[in-house]
Amino acid sequence: RPGSSPAVAASPTGGAKAYETLIVTTEDGIATIRLNRPQKKNAITLEMYNELMDALDVAGKDDSVITVITGSGNYYCSGNDLNNFTKIPEGGVDKMAKDAGDLLLRYVKAYIDFPKPLIAVVNGPAVGISVTVLGLFDVVYATESATFHTPFSQLGQSPEGCSSYTFPTIMGPAKAAEVLLFNKKLTATQACELGLVTEVFPDSSFQSEVWTRLKAYAKLPPKQLIRGVEKDQLHAVNVTEVERLKERWVSDECMQAIMSFFQGKSKL
Repeated sequence: RPGSSPAVAASPTGGAKAYETLIVTTEDGIATIRLNRPQKKNAITLEMYNELMDALDVAGKDDSVITVITGSGNYYCSGNDLNNFTKIPEGGVDKMAKDAGDLLLRYVKAYIDFPKPLIAVVNGPAVGISVTVLGLFDVVYATESATFHTPFSQLGQSPEGCSSYTFPTIMGPAKAAEVLLFNKKLTATQACELGLVTEVFPDSSFQSEVWTRLKAYAKLPPKQLIRGVEKDQLHAVNVTEVERLKERWVSDECMQAIMSFFQGKSKL
């Protein structure tokens, strides 16, 4: 499988770049971006956000036909590394919210503007922003034991990744509300029934079936992207969601929720 060896830290196709938090490979017409913090359930640090944007930029310009995002280990991605919220800069919470908002806006924009078919290979549980951006992917394949969870209200936050628009469009307003507002965790099968996941595979054959299929896709001629039609709408939604989140991040409610989360973890 492309990028299955943790020793590979860069693309073998010349002009290679090493990443600290990712394994990026290009093989058989497939650019694979593998989140590589398995000991932290692939939680996304500030460094990883920047590396993901860089890797997407490179994959969008290289000679690969399709781009795949997947995770190392048993998790796909546990979402935001909440330690991102503990490093308060000199300018205080307001500065942190502005910086985080600017980063999030650029991160989601990288998906909206991505010029090639984008495929998620969800190899285990997915949480938070790793779930919300799935509405911007062209295809989402999940292993049977994967779950999909967006616990925003537990953390005093609001949805991002254009999910306030894509989720109701994909699954209908009532089902989207259960997921985005009321923290409903979906099994892979439920996510597939709602249209968020394209297909679910047995855990035992997931990797072999998916990569066989992806190699066949990469031999097909270039595709017209679905998200290209709605680009302006998606950019507007991204801006609105980030503005709302910046308000949430400086609220006492959000700070209390994040502190409670850390206190709960310290008791485990």
